[in-house]
Amino acid sequence: MRKSADLVRAGAALLRSHTGAPPIDAILTVAPRDPPTTKSRHAIRLTLPRVTLAALALAAASQLARTTLGPQRGLRAEYYASDQGLDLPIVEQIDGNVSTLAVADAWRGAAPSTFRARWFGYLAITRSGLYSFATTSDDSSVLSVDGRVVVDNGGPHGRLTAAGTVELDGGTHFVLVEFAQLGGVYEVAWSWARNGDRLVPVPGWVLTPSRQSVWIVLAARVLDVAAVALLALAGLTTVVVAWKRAWLTRHPMLGSLVFFTAIAVVHTWPLASDPAHLTRHDNRDSLLNEWIISWVAHQAPRDPLRLFDANIFYPERGTLAYSEAMVLQGAMGAPLLWLGGSPVLTYSLLLLAGFALTGWSMSLVVHRWTGDWTAGLVSGLVFAFNAHTLSRLPHLQAQHVEFLPVVIFALDEVISRATLRAALVLALSFVLQALASVYLLVFTLFASVAGVIARAPDLKTGPIKRVAGRLVLAGGLAAIALLPVLLPYGRANSQGLTRGLADATQFSATWEDYLSTPSNIHYPLWSNRFFHGTALFPGALGLALSALTLARGVATRDGRARMCLVIGLVGVVLSFGPKAPGYSLLYAAVPLLRGIRATGRFGHLAIFAVSVLAGFGVVIVRRWTPARAWPLVALALIAIAATEQLAAPVGYRRFDGIAPVYRHLPQTPDTVAVEIPFYGSHNAQHHAVYMLNSTVHWRPILNGYSGFQPASFYRNAEALAEFPDARSVATLRQVGVTHVFVHTDELSPAALGRLAETSDLEHVETFGTIRLYRLRR
Repeated sequence: MRKSADLVRAGAALLRSHTGAPPIDAILTVAPRDPPTTKSRHAIRLTLPRVTLAALALAAASQLARTTLGPQRGLRAEYYASDQGLDLPIVEQIDGNVSTLAVADAWRGAAPSTFRARWFGYLAITRSGLYSFATTSDDSSVLSVDGRVVVDNGGPHGRLTAAGTVELDGGTHFVLVEFAQLGGVYEVAWSWARNGDRLVPVPGWVLTPSRQSVWIVLAARVLDVAAVALLALAGLTTVVVAWKRAWLTRHPMLGSLVFFTAIAVVHTWPLASDPAHLTRHDNRDSLLNEWIISWVAHQAPRDPLRLFDANIFYPERGTLAYSEAMVLQGAMGAPLLWLGGSPVLTYSLLLLAGFALTGWSMSLVVHRWTGDWTAGLVSGLVFAFNAHTLSRLPHLQAQHVEFLPVVIFALDEVISRATLRAALVLALSFVLQALASVYLLVFTLFASVAGVIARAPDLKTGPIKRVAGRLVLAGGLAAIALLPVLLPYGRANSQGLTRGLADATQFSATWEDYLSTPSNIHYPLWSNRFFHGTALFPGALGLALSALTLARGVATRDGRARMCLVIGLVGVVLSFGPKAPGYSLLYAAVPLLRGIRATGRFGHLAIFAVSVLAGFGVVIVRRWTPARAWPLVALALIAIAATEQLAAPVGYRRFDGIAPVYRHLPQTPDTVAVEIPFYGSHNAQHHAVYMLNSTVHWRPILNGYSGFQPASFYRNAEALAEFPDARSVATLRQVGVTHVFVHTDELSPAALGRLAETSDLEHVETFGTIRLYRLRR
């Protein structure tokens, strides 16, 4: 009894506010017992840290065993840009499961109006029985098991579910799911049941791309679950130790940062188990972003004035401006890269840091506004770990939103106090957030304007001129600081590299997106029917607490809450892009909008608003809750916020490093390289691998993949299509290429024959299927 009381006291001490909450001893009254002896206390101090270390060691051992054992999870997937099945696959990869989420990820949210996909591999059956299978699709889907059609859900139709049954013995069985999209909205999912049970989604852990023993599949599942459970145990015992020693109550800011870091590890698991080798390279945008942060770290200290003249798309200039520059993330990762860390390791650690810092900054702001650490932690969890961020792991820029809460906090300070310090903090935080992403620059700008408008009633009774002067000062300083970054984007805009209203419409949000989430809880239960590529569901807890804040009138009475509410409403409206009234006028008036293609991402501002309002809602719940019960209620709120959107374990691909042949490229100023095959526009994403390879030598390359491709890229793709014919060699010489990397496993036998016979290329080095040639002049 006494030990339980001690634990509750310690937990409540962390969670209670530093501004007026009653002392925990006045809240809890527990019948006293004999205090534990010094010996027993010492044993507890020794035992708990040992449990933590043992749990961490066992978690690492189980993950190592899992990696050694295999098997790879998921099914082999092929995606075709036609529904007829007569072409070659555009995308070939391993998908964790058959789902709308997998389709959206494969097409990176830009699926053709008609296409076809097929998944095949092996299904592990642990118990024999009569199995029911069902596919839910819009349009056609067909499921075969061991070569026999079990479910025929074919034909053009809206969302439709069809089912079939088959007797299956224990063991592995070959499965094939074929899907055809014939226009309009697409959706695909499959489910199963045994011996008449209720249909549930087929879990990803029973799927393997190659035949495996059922016992190996089961062992891998046990190891995965054990690793997560051991990590949870380590985290719990760490918190208990900290509570016992009153460390968190003495260092709440540092303790909350540790807390968000631990939650980031859980939500991205198993990334932290091997951050140097686990990647999301199934999505080429992660390769692009790894190259970007590496280029910034490489070029900034050498020639900062030519930072945007990246080494891709030679001989074009300003090519970094074809996508997000991510100067902030490049600067954060630079020390690790300079010490020899790989781009993959750096990206992984920056991804974890983005989640942790975003949640932490939001928690600090909401705690400052409400005086309640529970409110801060819940708000930080809702803002950092939500459907939008967790479905965009390949996009590092989406995770680093740590300065948006600071911007809004500083904006409130300027409006409330109009101090010079607040104006400087506003300018600095705005600049740092803008350096993380052009998208976030635009979002933060609109959020700031919306915030000022929302606080107009407060300005009527204050020194309006002084506040306006501080706002102008902050805006002017931010504009001056960002000018060197904005100018390259302006030059790209003048070259016609802009996003039109058609793009903004195609990638705008729908109401269903606000019900979409990859959560292990929500997706299989109900959200899968709404998922079409963009996930903006803020979370049930966040919505419930926000609704409470609205119902009690806090969202309108409190200027800070009202400001965030208006920001959220503006984000929702803008997320619909040109479908929303007035967007076209804004597009014409605000040049920065010409760089925004995925207007649906404005919905991130809605999640921001929900997270802040949820914090105010926690304060209301606390006032309603008896003091004795509050510690348990607070812990429950934090636990729900931390786990509701959990989508782990995440499916990663293994990265084994860059082939050493790239180190043999001469480091002379005139060296220019190209990698063959030189993919055309339909397969431009494959150039992302070449860009990551170039981080070894940093010589200019003809290849490139980004948000835009210049006209020279298309000319080169056409000229090099039949490499090594005379036209392709002449083009390489004309452009100034000196060396050629050839991936022989990706060339046709005819092309390999021409390569063996040509005298224009001098062989330099070979590693596996990659050959390096020097182009003779």
